[in-house]
Amino acid sequence: MNWWKWTLSALALLLALFAALIYGALRLSLPVYDGEQKTSIDNTARLERDALGYLSIHAANRTDAAFALGFAHAQERFFQMDILRRNAAGELSALFGERALNTDKAQRQHRFRFRAERALAQLSANEQQRLNAYTNGVNEGLASLSLPPFEYSLLGQTPEPWRTADSFLVIYSMYLDLQSKLGRDDYAMTVLKQALPSDWYQFLQQHSDIWQAALDGSVVAPIAMPESEYPAALRQQRNACRQCTLMDSADIGSNNFAVAGNLTSHGSAILADDMHLGIRVPSTWYKAQLNWRENGNLHTVTGLTLPGTPAIVAGSNGKVAWGFTNSTGDWHDLIALKLSDDNKRYLTTDGWQPLTYQYETIKIAGQPDQTLELTETQWGPVVKFGNSPVFALRWVAHDDIAVNFNLLQLEQTNTVAEALKLAPSVGVPVQNLLVADHLGQIGWSLIGPIPVRQLTDFDTAQDWSSGTERWLGYQEADLQPQYTDADRLWTANARMIGGEAYTLMGNGGYDLGARGWQIKQGLDELQQADEHALHQIQLDNRALMLQRWQQLLLQVLDPAAVTQHQLQAYRQHVVNSSTHASTDAVGYTLVRAFRQQLLELQFASLSALLEQHDARSQDLKFSLETPMWQLLQQQRSDTLPAPYSSWSELMLAAVLQSKAELEHQYGNLEHSQWGQVNPAKINHPLASAIPLFGDWLNMPATPMNGDRHMPRVQLPGFGQSERMVVAPGQEQQGILTIPAGQSGHPLSPFYRADHQYWLNEVALPFLPGEKKYQLLLTPQG
Repeated sequence: MNWWKWTLSALALLLALFAALIYGALRLSLPVYDGEQKTSIDNTARLERDALGYLSIHAANRTDAAFALGFAHAQERFFQMDILRRNAAGELSALFGERALNTDKAQRQHRFRFRAERALAQLSANEQQRLNAYTNGVNEGLASLSLPPFEYSLLGQTPEPWRTADSFLVIYSMYLDLQSKLGRDDYAMTVLKQALPSDWYQFLQQHSDIWQAALDGSVVAPIAMPESEYPAALRQQRNACRQCTLMDSADIGSNNFAVAGNLTSHGSAILADDMHLGIRVPSTWYKAQLNWRENGNLHTVTGLTLPGTPAIVAGSNGKVAWGFTNSTGDWHDLIALKLSDDNKRYLTTDGWQPLTYQYETIKIAGQPDQTLELTETQWGPVVKFGNSPVFALRWVAHDDIAVNFNLLQLEQTNTVAEALKLAPSVGVPVQNLLVADHLGQIGWSLIGPIPVRQLTDFDTAQDWSSGTERWLGYQEADLQPQYTDADRLWTANARMIGGEAYTLMGNGGYDLGARGWQIKQGLDELQQADEHALHQIQLDNRALMLQRWQQLLLQVLDPAAVTQHQLQAYRQHVVNSSTHASTDAVGYTLVRAFRQQLLELQFASLSALLEQHDARSQDLKFSLETPMWQLLQQQRSDTLPAPYSSWSELMLAAVLQSKAELEHQYGNLEHSQWGQVNPAKINHPLASAIPLFGDWLNMPATPMNGDRHMPRVQLPGFGQSERMVVAPGQEQQGILTIPAGQSGHPLSPFYRADHQYWLNEVALPFLPGEKKYQLLLTPQG
């Protein structure tokens, strides 16, 4: 036994030494938060942090503030910045090896590294100076660390310096995140349209019938179920589909809403903003306040920055507050190519043109470089989806107008009118911009470049060879959709305006609309508003969209069905706890699972149809909620999916199958509380690769309130990436909370600093707290 004890002791010693080495390396890569650092900055700047790491920069001018922000970003978030630029450029394989190769190949078709360099060359001298200052700050902040960020040690890599063009790549990475369909939606719609009669295609892909809350009060009329027989293509057996899971809705997101000053006690308008994104460690956003002088005046702007860029993305300058949601309009089109017999030419209005080729070199860690051939047309890169025909992709992101740093100009706007006038010139993925000012005004605008198109159908692939189908350029600034005629405004990724503006925007996969509708109801109930009231709307997890599904489920659970299948406890849960997506609610889980199962049973054949053509049901542009509900109301025998002989049989099957699945996964119904189904999974991207210690990098897997189709959007790795509520001029009453924390370093006191507040829905102050740390950046001379 002595040898066994000796072995255990030796193993424990080795583990202790290993842990000590890791800890020592981590300590050496920690940022320094106090003291003085000699840098190339022109004038001394102060970097102050409060107890949670909220950064305040005090600089002589905006250029020095950009340098200081770059320094702080690199200290805390360089690896995150690196991932963003590499993702857009298709350069992840150089860091992660062959596992990232397919991602790099997909991203290289956009040639964003080339486009970023071209965008940089188009900047004015003043803009280049500011962006260069940010870049210098990043590289000097990185150099200030005794060791590079710990992720590089784990990967056996050395970080590459930040280049000025890389900040444009960060914007392109947001294009990839926010406009991610890249023709797959048009392809799925094309497959569906070609397979179905026109009346059934229109019926299945229609706007929400009841969840409409456009700012201008416009309504899209519902489409009645066709009188013709249900298409044969939609009556296939379920086993024809390998992956019949339907996406309930795309993981798109963000809410923002505002109330005018006539509804507030202080007279300033109030803006609330919570952007929904995939959530990882560290958080997407970095909280900062910038203070600088210009022409003798002090400027202060506070809010959220995106590491890799020098701007306050969402926040307040004391006069105007601004925030965003994804517009979810249609900003790309798929072009059906006519190829020559040898597949080397394509037909255009100028006759047959040769396909052109670009060659990219992909560096792969630990392996030889690979050369990638990219095929292009005059309209954009050639793409295909599985075994589909080839298409060309026409996308806003490929044009010079797509990216710039005009967003920085929002920092010095004084009124809603000024902010809305600026919006069309900003080069970002087209967003819903909501603004509120100190005078009590509020306004909405699309922000970003909007193409003007001459197309027969925005939603399916079109042949552009005759010149009839084409893009005509970009919308003139004074014609860009805007709206100010209200004392309450809201956006939530659904259709926000009708008429010609709706035709201009198209449909990029709008949200069902229940979120926006529920926010509007919450705002309408406010006779007087304050920051706390708007924060409560952000946290609203009432399941209003599921109310009719709960009533339907209770009808299915008639006495005979309850007795025959022993559903007494099941029914009681539905009655008792299905009104909110709360962590302890079993009933909510049951209603949600019943609806999802019924959708999958009804539309398994539709999923199979798309799957046979290498398309995906989640890429359809509208949720199937609206046609499903009409089918349920009419209960026509021809629309029943095989092998069911009645609608009552189908709905009971949805109950029993969803119940069995939950019991299989959680043991019994009592253990299927929504919080068990929906725990937070907010992880560091490298955690799974680290034995024994990897989980230490992750945030706790805590049960979460909220779900899709309600203001409090929360899924395990997706949801409110921040919660901001602020009135310009009244920032001391504002709210700003992020998941995880400010720092990406696990030994930093800021690594998890915000997280418990975010989890527990605590309203942290919008402004930085009392100074606890101070770092001076001083000129080297």
